[in-house]
Amino acid sequence: MSVELFLALCVYSFVSSITPGPNNLMLLASGVNYGFQPTIPHMLGIAIGFGFLLLCVGAGLGQLLISAPVAFTAVKFAGATYLIYLAWRIAVSGPIEAREASGKPLTFFQAAAFQWVNPKAWVMAVSAMAIYTLEDRYWFSVLLVAFVFMTINLPCVSAWCAMGTGMRRWLSDPKILRVFNYSMAVMLVASLWPMLQ
Repeated sequence: MSVELFLALCVYSFVSSITPGPNNLMLLASGVNYGFQPTIPHMLGIAIGFGFLLLCVGAGLGQLLISAPVAFTAVKFAGATYLIYLAWRIAVSGPIEAREASGKPLTFFQAAAFQWVNPKAWVMAVSAMAIYTLEDRYWFSVLLVAFVFMTINLPCVSAWCAMGTGMRRWLSDPKILRVFNYSMAVMLVASLWPMLQ
């Protein structure tokens, strides 16, 4: 892989990982409601789960879904349904103290499994494998794409959680927290719109 292509891959990975989407909005809300440390398994689940999804897409799953539009549509709508459920959970969550005592953020495996029904993750994975893999060194480039994404994705998603954690003191008022959680829920559902077109 040329230096130019590698740098382009890094930029694509950064931009697609740092911009708002279902994962980042959930991490922002999790940072507010649970704090940074309890959300670490969620962040690791996103980075490693997405890396595994990339490897599977590189192994041919992406082509299979592209050639079977009904299956791809089913994945998108399953993801949309689950995101709506998560948005509802965020919207009805209680005060921070009650959440810390009774609730918990997504686990590593829940976050990793979520990548399989996350429409943005599928679009990113299929696009990355189509653009950045090399025909003459295919498996090397597939592994490199997955490695670059996992390496860049983790700090990006961590930044969203850290931002949420930094907002905890400001959101200690239950009324302000309720507005924040409703806003996060609405934005999470709204993030589906471009991906379901």
